[in-house]
Amino acid sequence: MENTERKPIVLSAIQPTSVPTLGNYLGALKNWKMMCEDYDCLYAVADLHALTVHPEPAKLRQQTLEMYATLLAVGLDPEKNIVFIQSRVPAHAELAWILDCYTQFGEASRMTQFKEKSAKHADNVNVGLFAYPVLMAADILLYQANFVPVGADQKQHLEIARDIASRFNALRGETFTLPEPFIGKIGARVMSLQDPTQKMSKSDPNPKASISLLDDPDVILKKFKSAVTDSEAVVRYADGKDGINNLMSIYSCCTGLDYAAIEKEFEGKGYGDFKVKVAEAVIEELRPFRDNYKRLMDDKQYLLDTAAQGAEKASRIANRTLTKAKKKVGLLLG
Repeated sequence: MENTERKPIVLSAIQPTSVPTLGNYLGALKNWKMMCEDYDCLYAVADLHALTVHPEPAKLRQQTLEMYATLLAVGLDPEKNIVFIQSRVPAHAELAWILDCYTQFGEASRMTQFKEKSAKHADNVNVGLFAYPVLMAADILLYQANFVPVGADQKQHLEIARDIASRFNALRGETFTLPEPFIGKIGARVMSLQDPTQKMSKSDPNPKASISLLDDPDVILKKFKSAVTDSEAVVRYADGKDGINNLMSIYSCCTGLDYAAIEKEFEGKGYGDFKVKVAEAVIEELRPFRDNYKRLMDDKQYLLDTAAQGAEKASRIANRTLTKAKKKVGLLLG
Protein backbone atom coordinates (compact mmCIF):
# COMPACT_ATOMS: atom_id res chain seq x y z
CA MET A 1 0.00 0.00 0.00
CA GLU A 2 1.39 3.41 -0.96
CA ASN A 3 2.54 5.65 1.88
CA THR A 4 0.64 8.93 1.46
CA GLU A 5 1.91 10.49 4.68
CA ARG A 6 2.83 14.09 4.01
CA LYS A 7 6.48 15.04 4.43
CA PRO A 8 7.36 18.12 6.51
CA ILE A 9 7.95 21.23 4.38
CA VAL A 10 11.35 22.96 4.33
CA LEU A 11 11.94 26.34 2.70
CA SER A 12 15.30 27.97 2.11
CA ALA A 13 16.24 31.05 0.11
CA ILE A 14 19.50 32.59 -1.02
CA GLN A 15 20.16 36.08 -2.35
CA PRO A 16 21.58 36.46 -5.88
CA THR A 17 24.75 38.25 -4.86
CA SER A 18 28.19 37.09 -5.99
CA VAL A 19 29.11 33.42 -6.52
CA PRO A 20 28.82 31.41 -3.27
CA THR A 21 31.95 30.41 -1.39
CA LEU A 22 33.24 27.03 -0.28
CA GLY A 23 31.82 28.05 3.12
CA ASN A 24 28.30 28.45 1.68
CA TYR A 25 28.67 25.10 -0.09
CA LEU A 26 29.99 23.00 2.81
CA GLY A 27 27.88 24.86 5.37
CA ALA A 28 24.54 24.61 3.56
CA LEU A 29 24.25 23.89 -0.16
CA LYS A 30 25.89 20.45 -0.03
CA ASN A 31 23.29 19.28 2.48
CA TRP A 32 20.28 20.78 0.70
CA LYS A 33 20.33 18.22 -2.11
CA MET A 34 20.01 15.32 0.37
CA MET A 35 17.00 16.76 2.17
CA CYS A 36 14.38 15.93 -0.48
CA GLU A 37 14.30 12.28 0.65
CA ASP A 38 12.79 13.23 4.00
CA TYR A 39 11.20 16.63 3.30
CA ASP A 40 9.19 18.49 0.68
CA CYS A 41 11.73 21.16 -0.18
CA LEU A 42 11.34 24.59 -1.74
CA TYR A 43 14.43 26.59 -2.70
CA ALA A 44 14.22 30.21 -3.81
CA VAL A 45 16.54 32.78 -5.31
CA ALA A 46 15.55 35.79 -3.18
CA ASP A 47 15.90 38.55 -5.78
CA LEU A 48 13.32 40.86 -4.14
CA HIS A 49 15.49 40.97 -1.01
CA ALA A 50 18.45 42.10 -3.14
CA LEU A 51 16.66 45.34 -4.10
CA THR A 52 17.36 47.03 -0.75
CA VAL A 53 20.89 47.98 -1.86
CA HIS A 54 19.83 49.28 -5.32
CA PRO A 55 21.79 46.83 -7.51
CA GLU A 56 22.46 47.68 -11.15
CA PRO A 57 19.45 46.15 -13.01
CA ALA A 58 21.32 44.20 -15.72
CA LYS A 59 23.72 42.85 -13.10
CA LEU A 60 20.85 41.73 -10.84
CA ARG A 61 19.18 39.89 -13.73
CA GLN A 62 22.46 38.13 -14.60
CA GLN A 63 23.23 37.24 -10.97
CA THR A 64 19.70 35.92 -10.49
CA LEU A 65 20.14 33.56 -13.43
CA GLU A 66 23.61 32.57 -12.18
CA MET A 67 22.30 31.81 -8.70
CA TYR A 68 19.44 29.77 -10.14
CA ALA A 69 22.01 27.80 -12.17
CA THR A 70 24.08 27.39 -8.99
CA LEU A 71 21.16 25.79 -7.13
CA LEU A 72 20.62 23.31 -9.96
CA ALA A 73 24.37 22.69 -10.34
CA VAL A 74 24.81 21.67 -6.69
CA GLY A 75 22.31 18.90 -7.34
CA LEU A 76 18.87 20.30 -6.51
CA ASP A 77 16.73 18.26 -8.88
CA PRO A 78 13.81 20.46 -10.06
CA GLU A 79 11.70 17.28 -10.41
CA LYS A 80 12.16 16.40 -6.73
CA ASN A 81 12.25 19.94 -5.31
CA ILE A 82 10.53 23.21 -6.15
CA VAL A 83 13.34 25.54 -7.25
CA PHE A 84 12.12 29.03 -8.12
CA ILE A 85 12.85 32.73 -8.35
CA GLN A 86 11.06 34.75 -5.68
CA SER A 87 9.92 37.68 -7.83
CA ARG A 88 8.26 35.28 -10.31
CA VAL A 89 5.70 34.48 -7.56
CA PRO A 90 3.80 37.75 -6.93
CA ALA A 91 2.19 36.32 -3.78
CA HIS A 92 5.43 37.05 -1.87
CA ALA A 93 5.09 40.82 -2.24
CA GLU A 94 1.32 40.75 -1.74
CA LEU A 95 1.41 38.75 1.48
CA ALA A 96 4.31 40.89 2.73
CA TRP A 97 2.06 43.98 2.66
CA ILE A 98 -0.69 42.18 4.62
CA LEU A 99 1.88 41.02 7.18
CA ASP A 100 3.37 44.54 7.38
CA CYS A 101 0.00 45.52 8.83
CA TYR A 102 0.34 42.82 11.49
CA THR A 103 3.91 43.72 12.47
CA GLN A 104 4.66 46.20 15.21
CA PHE A 105 7.07 49.03 14.44
CA GLY A 106 8.97 48.38 17.67
CA GLU A 107 9.65 44.70 16.95
CA ALA A 108 10.84 45.47 13.42
CA SER A 109 13.14 48.24 14.64
CA ARG A 110 14.83 45.85 17.12
CA MET A 111 16.18 43.63 14.33
CA THR A 112 19.96 43.48 14.71
CA GLN A 113 20.55 43.15 10.98
CA PHE A 114 18.56 46.33 10.30
CA LYS A 115 20.75 48.25 12.77
CA GLU A 116 23.95 46.85 11.26
CA LYS A 117 22.94 47.46 7.64
CA SER A 118 21.65 50.95 8.46
CA ALA A 119 25.06 51.80 9.87
CA LYS A 120 26.80 50.26 6.85
CA HIS A 121 24.53 51.96 4.28
CA ALA A 122 23.83 55.22 6.13
CA ASP A 123 23.06 57.01 2.85
CA ASN A 124 20.34 54.47 1.91
CA VAL A 125 18.27 53.46 4.94
CA ASN A 126 15.14 52.63 2.96
CA VAL A 127 11.81 51.19 4.10
CA GLY A 128 12.62 47.95 2.26
CA LEU A 129 15.62 47.44 4.51
CA PHE A 130 13.37 47.98 7.53
CA ALA A 131 10.62 45.67 6.25
CA TYR A 132 13.05 42.99 5.04
CA PRO A 133 12.15 40.54 7.87
CA VAL A 134 8.43 40.85 7.02
CA LEU A 135 9.08 39.86 3.41
CA MET A 136 11.16 36.99 4.75
CA ALA A 137 8.20 36.01 6.96
CA ALA A 138 5.95 36.03 3.85
CA ASP A 139 8.49 33.83 2.01
CA ILE A 140 8.22 31.23 4.78
CA LEU A 141 4.54 31.46 5.73
CA LEU A 142 3.22 31.29 2.14
CA TYR A 143 4.35 27.67 1.91
CA GLN A 144 3.25 26.65 5.42
CA ALA A 145 6.90 25.71 6.00
CA ASN A 146 7.52 23.50 9.02
CA PHE A 147 11.27 24.09 9.01
CA VAL A 148 13.70 26.75 7.82
CA PRO A 149 17.50 26.19 7.81
CA VAL A 150 18.90 29.34 9.41
CA GLY A 151 22.35 30.49 10.41
CA ALA A 152 23.01 32.37 13.63
CA ASP A 153 22.56 35.71 11.84
CA GLN A 154 19.02 34.80 10.70
CA LYS A 155 17.58 33.31 13.92
CA GLN A 156 16.07 36.65 14.89
CA HIS A 157 14.27 36.83 11.53
CA LEU A 158 12.73 33.40 12.06
CA GLU A 159 11.59 34.46 15.52
CA ILE A 160 9.80 37.54 14.17
CA ALA A 161 8.17 35.38 11.46
CA ARG A 162 6.79 33.16 14.24
CA ASP A 163 5.63 36.22 16.20
CA ILE A 164 3.84 37.68 13.16
CA ALA A 165 2.20 34.32 12.36
CA SER A 166 1.09 33.86 15.98
CA ARG A 167 -0.42 37.35 16.11
CA PHE A 168 -2.25 36.88 12.82
CA ASN A 169 -3.56 33.45 13.87
CA ALA A 170 -4.75 34.82 17.23
CA LEU A 171 -6.58 37.76 15.62
CA ARG A 172 -7.93 36.10 12.45
CA GLY A 173 -8.01 32.37 13.14
CA GLU A 174 -5.57 29.61 12.25
CA THR A 175 -3.96 30.55 8.94
CA PHE A 176 -0.20 30.00 9.11
CA THR A 177 2.04 27.16 10.27
CA LEU A 178 4.58 28.33 12.86
CA PRO A 179 8.02 27.54 11.38
CA GLU A 180 10.80 25.94 13.42
CA PRO A 181 14.55 26.24 12.83
CA PHE A 182 15.82 23.25 10.84
CA ILE A 183 17.97 20.99 12.96
CA GLY A 184 19.33 18.47 10.49
CA LYS A 185 22.80 17.51 9.44
CA ILE A 186 24.97 20.43 10.47
CA GLY A 187 27.29 21.66 7.76
CA ALA A 188 30.83 22.75 8.42
CA ARG A 189 31.47 26.26 9.66
CA VAL A 190 34.21 27.24 7.24
CA MET A 191 36.50 30.04 8.32
CA SER A 192 38.59 32.58 6.40
CA LEU A 193 41.88 31.22 5.04
CA GLN A 194 43.63 34.44 6.05
CA ASP A 195 41.93 35.09 9.42
CA PRO A 196 40.64 31.75 10.72
CA THR A 197 38.86 33.45 13.64
CA GLN A 198 36.39 34.92 11.14
CA LYS A 199 33.81 33.12 8.99
CA MET A 200 34.66 32.75 5.28
CA SER A 201 32.79 35.51 3.45
CA LYS A 202 32.35 36.40 -0.21
CA SER A 203 32.50 40.08 0.81
CA ASP A 204 35.99 39.73 2.35
CA PRO A 205 38.24 42.39 0.75
CA ASN A 206 41.18 39.97 0.79
CA PRO A 207 40.79 37.70 -2.29
CA LYS A 208 43.02 35.04 -0.67
CA ALA A 209 40.62 34.65 2.26
CA SER A 210 37.83 32.78 0.49
CA ILE A 211 37.32 30.10 -2.15
CA SER A 212 34.67 30.81 -4.78
CA LEU A 213 32.83 27.78 -6.15
CA LEU A 214 33.98 28.90 -9.62
CA ASP A 215 37.67 29.43 -8.80
CA ASP A 216 39.98 27.60 -11.21
CA PRO A 217 41.92 24.65 -9.72
CA ASP A 218 45.24 26.53 -9.86
CA VAL A 219 43.68 29.48 -8.00
CA ILE A 220 42.31 27.13 -5.31
CA LEU A 221 45.75 25.56 -4.90
CA LYS A 222 47.44 28.97 -4.53
CA LYS A 223 44.90 30.14 -1.95
CA PHE A 224 45.32 27.04 0.20
CA LYS A 225 49.13 27.26 -0.05
CA SER A 226 48.92 30.79 1.40
CA ALA A 227 46.42 29.83 4.15
CA VAL A 228 47.35 31.04 7.65
CA THR A 229 48.46 28.25 10.00
CA ASP A 230 50.78 28.21 13.06
CA SER A 231 54.41 27.48 13.87
CA GLU A 232 53.93 24.01 15.40
CA ALA A 233 54.00 22.19 12.02
CA VAL A 234 51.94 19.28 13.39
CA VAL A 235 48.60 18.39 11.80
CA ARG A 236 46.33 17.94 14.80
CA TYR A 237 43.02 19.41 15.97
CA ALA A 238 43.51 21.47 19.13
CA ASP A 239 42.71 24.77 20.85
CA GLY A 240 44.78 27.65 19.56
CA LYS A 241 45.32 26.03 16.14
CA ASP A 242 42.48 27.88 14.36
CA GLY A 243 44.09 27.75 10.90
CA ILE A 244 44.85 24.01 10.99
CA ASN A 245 41.49 23.24 12.63
CA ASN A 246 39.77 25.01 9.73
CA LEU A 247 41.78 23.11 7.11
CA MET A 248 41.09 19.81 8.88
CA SER A 249 37.37 20.59 8.95
CA ILE A 250 37.37 21.33 5.21
CA TYR A 251 39.39 18.18 4.44
CA SER A 252 37.03 16.10 6.61
CA CYS A 253 33.96 17.42 4.73
CA CYS A 254 35.49 16.65 1.35
CA THR A 255 36.93 13.20 2.14
CA GLY A 256 34.63 11.86 4.88
CA LEU A 257 37.64 11.19 7.14
CA ASP A 258 37.38 12.04 10.84
CA TYR A 259 40.03 14.12 12.62
CA ALA A 260 41.83 11.08 14.09
CA ALA A 261 42.21 9.56 10.60
CA ILE A 262 43.48 12.88 9.23
CA GLU A 263 46.04 13.20 12.03
CA LYS A 264 47.23 9.66 11.27
CA GLU A 265 47.44 10.32 7.50
CA PHE A 266 49.67 13.37 8.00
CA GLU A 267 51.76 12.10 10.90
CA GLY A 268 55.36 13.23 10.38
CA LYS A 269 54.40 15.45 7.41
CA GLY A 270 54.55 19.22 7.30
CA TYR A 271 51.89 21.83 6.64
CA GLY A 272 53.00 22.21 3.02
CA ASP A 273 51.96 18.63 2.18
CA PHE A 274 48.72 19.02 4.11
CA LYS A 275 47.71 22.26 2.36
CA VAL A 276 48.24 20.70 -1.08
CA LYS A 277 46.13 17.67 -0.13
CA VAL A 278 43.32 19.89 1.20
CA ALA A 279 43.39 21.91 -2.04
CA GLU A 280 43.26 18.72 -4.14
CA ALA A 281 40.31 17.40 -2.10
CA VAL A 282 38.41 20.68 -2.57
CA ILE A 283 39.15 20.75 -6.32
CA GLU A 284 37.72 17.22 -6.67
CA GLU A 285 34.72 18.05 -4.48
CA LEU A 286 33.84 21.07 -6.65
CA ARG A 287 34.57 19.48 -10.04
CA PRO A 288 31.01 18.14 -10.62
CA PHE A 289 29.56 21.51 -9.63
CA ARG A 290 31.83 23.40 -12.03
CA ASP A 291 30.97 21.04 -14.90
CA ASN A 292 27.22 21.23 -14.19
CA TYR A 293 27.30 25.01 -13.82
CA LYS A 294 29.09 25.53 -17.15
CA ARG A 295 26.64 23.21 -18.93
CA LEU A 296 23.64 25.03 -17.44
CA MET A 297 24.95 28.52 -18.20
CA ASP A 298 25.50 27.44 -21.81
CA ASP A 299 21.77 26.61 -22.06
CA LYS A 300 19.98 29.78 -20.99
CA GLN A 301 16.66 28.64 -22.47
CA TYR A 302 16.67 25.53 -20.25
CA LEU A 303 17.27 27.73 -17.20
CA LEU A 304 14.44 30.10 -18.13
CA ASP A 305 12.04 27.23 -18.85
CA THR A 306 12.92 25.46 -15.59
CA ALA A 307 12.56 28.71 -13.61
CA ALA A 308 9.11 29.25 -15.17
CA GLN A 309 8.05 25.72 -14.20
CA GLY A 310 9.38 26.22 -10.67
CA ALA A 311 7.47 29.51 -10.32
CA GLU A 312 4.28 27.83 -11.51
CA LYS A 313 4.61 25.03 -8.93
CA ALA A 314 5.46 27.51 -6.16
CA SER A 315 2.56 29.79 -7.13
CA ARG A 316 0.01 26.98 -6.83
CA ILE A 317 0.95 26.52 -3.16
CA ALA A 318 1.54 30.21 -2.39
CA ASN A 319 -1.76 31.38 -3.87
CA ARG A 320 -3.76 28.98 -1.69
CA THR A 321 -2.25 30.54 1.42
CA LEU A 322 -2.57 34.09 0.06
CA THR A 323 -6.26 33.62 -0.77
CA LYS A 324 -6.89 32.28 2.72
CA ALA A 325 -5.11 35.28 4.30
CA LYS A 326 -6.96 37.77 2.08
CA LYS A 327 -10.30 36.27 3.09
CA LYS A 328 -9.34 36.42 6.78
CA VAL A 329 -8.49 40.14 6.65
CA GLY A 330 -11.62 41.08 4.71
CA LEU A 331 -10.35 41.71 1.18
CA LEU A 332 -13.01 41.25 -1.49
CA LEU A 333 -12.35 38.24 -3.68
CA GLY A 334 -13.74 37.42 -7.13
